[in-house]
Amino acid sequence: MNLFEERQEAIRKEHEALLSRKNKMLFSTNGIFSRYEYPILTRDHYPMEWRFDFNPETNPRFMERISFNAAFNAGAIKWKGKYLLAVRGEGNDRKSFFAIAESPNGVDNFRFWERPLTMPETENPDTNVYDLRLTAHEDGYIYGVFCTERKDPEAPGGDTSSAVAAAGIARTKDLVDWERLPDLITYGGQQRNVVLHPEFIHGKYGFYTRPQDGFIDTGSGGGIAFGVSDSMVNAEVKEEKILDAKTYHTIYELKNGQGPAPIRTEQGWLNLAHGVRNCAAGLRYTLYMFMTAAEDPTRIIHKPAGLFMGPLGEERVGDVSNVLFTNGWIADEDGKVFIYYASSDTRMHVATSTIDQLVDYCMHTPEDRLRSAASVQQINRLIDQNKDYIKS
Repeated sequence: MNLFEERQEAIRKEHEALLSRKNKMLFSTNGIFSRYEYPILTRDHYPMEWRFDFNPETNPRFMERISFNAAFNAGAIKWKGKYLLAVRGEGNDRKSFFAIAESPNGVDNFRFWERPLTMPETENPDTNVYDLRLTAHEDGYIYGVFCTERKDPEAPGGDTSSAVAAAGIARTKDLVDWERLPDLITYGGQQRNVVLHPEFIHGKYGFYTRPQDGFIDTGSGGGIAFGVSDSMVNAEVKEEKILDAKTYHTIYELKNGQGPAPIRTEQGWLNLAHGVRNCAAGLRYTLYMFMTAAEDPTRIIHKPAGLFMGPLGEERVGDVSNVLFTNGWIADEDGKVFIYYASSDTRMHVATSTIDQLVDYCMHTPEDRLRSAASVQQINRLIDQNKDYIKS
């Protein structure tokens, strides 16, 4: 056996062991959700056929020809009985792309489809595309709303980093062939976190947006907003109403953004979002939840204080450390919820919960009273309530 054959056999064996590895649910102390032992997707999960030249004449050392840096920020959908993630792939060239990975059970054995997703371009080509949110809309289409990034045409000479972000839109019926629609038009500045609501709002399409002054800084952008459009073919939100505002000294004081499309329950809509604050270690991204009224998804009815999930252990280390981000979850018919989240812009994880647990969490966790003294009062209140139930 020559070097080409030896390396191919060894790498394929290692790759298959990774893809077929069983994932173990970890004990949940909080009782709200359960993490799992291993990440579900990493840069090592990409198919070998995407990475290596299998021609022994042109690649006698069986070296990687295309290398990948990360697999993260995935949209999610249940499709024909399988759990599908629309992963943000990133090559070593820093360019992001979308690729579908499929699992039979939602927690392990994720395998990418044969080819990455081919996303059509508009007349103004994207430099980079990422963070695809999937929404199965009641109009019959599956929509993908994502960030499209282009170089800022107003940047001064020599500035090669300034960018402009907008919300790209595409739709499909099979997750293979996609129709690219014009980018969403808004009037509140740049858009990096836009999510389509799954149902019509008085006959119109509803969008969760995040208006911001610049590519990174939200500036005067006030938080998660909501607006409607008459059409998806030429989507235009003329007015953005702030739904969930940035707030001083909270986990979302710097910026916040909707994660995946909300889940309808009997008690209202479950919403999962990310919040960003600044600290000595830089920007810290965590996840938080809130519920909106069933008849009015722009009215918050319950909002637990603080973070729902933050980066722990190895999740805290990566390309952009101290970050959790989500743009995909799946609610099964039996009430089980699969929460797909990325850690530190590097890898994908899963946590599981149920509709009942998440509703309980949102409805019965105290809200943030925005002062230290008020937080202590809430702790003391719980201590007093527990006195009759805890044996000394």
